[in-house]
Amino acid sequence: MCALNPEQNQKFKKFITLLCEAATEEIIPHYGINVDVQHKADNTPVTIADKNAEKSIREIINAEFPDHGIIGEEYGSENADNEFVWVLDPIDGTKSFISGVPLFATLIALLHNGRPVLGAINQPILKQLLIGDCQTTTLNGVPVNGRTARPIEQATLCTTDPIRKTLWQNNAKWDDLPPKAALYRSWGDAGGYILLCSGYTDIMCDPMMEIWDCAAILPCLEGAGFTFTGWNGGDAFEQGSIIAAKAPLHKTVMETLYPND
Repeated sequence: MCALNPEQNQKFKKFITLLCEAATEEIIPHYGINVDVQHKADNTPVTIADKNAEKSIREIINAEFPDHGIIGEEYGSENADNEFVWVLDPIDGTKSFISGVPLFATLIALLHNGRPVLGAINQPILKQLLIGDCQTTTLNGVPVNGRTARPIEQATLCTTDPIRKTLWQNNAKWDDLPPKAALYRSWGDAGGYILLCSGYTDIMCDPMMEIWDCAAILPCLEGAGFTFTGWNGGDAFEQGSIIAAKAPLHKTVMETLYPND
């Protein structure tokens, strides 16, 4: 998946860390019960923290790398066909943010020729920064590799919304999966992938994602040694969905969802 040379890798890791710090400065002042919540055309919530964080990130990118493209959840795309493109979700999990639940995070990815090669998941309240480059993943600078695959009867399964209709898409037998796991929790949003990569959970399932939801996550999963696919077993990035676990647990999950395949 990845194509950065070592010099680019180090340069962009430092830069993505700077972007996360800038987003944090815009988010923290608005974290609390008095945050003003608006709603987009699709009725999803958005706050001034979302908007200000993305504005700040865009300004820094445009100043430092004017030849790079940007795709952002709040302010759209510019030069999205360029060789390098930054993909921004200033607050993934705005519903968690406005509810005071620290599972939201800033997601920032770098695409090279249309594929994610670097990703950051930054949880500003817990001060957790996960960075993956497809080869390694670090949490606050310390390498993490998740935990070794365990039998599904001992595993913790997470998804963002346990009643989301898309969990059953592609005729997946979702109802059969949670009863097999030791724990089933809605520790989702981007923060759920920090839990997964740092070794606290075992399976993460997201049935429907936009490019800004998944682009930053995939290099982190790959760098931490996870097996991941889309909802029907294909390319997660192209499908905009993720089923992630360590092998061979991932195989068990897929066989449970699709027993006749």
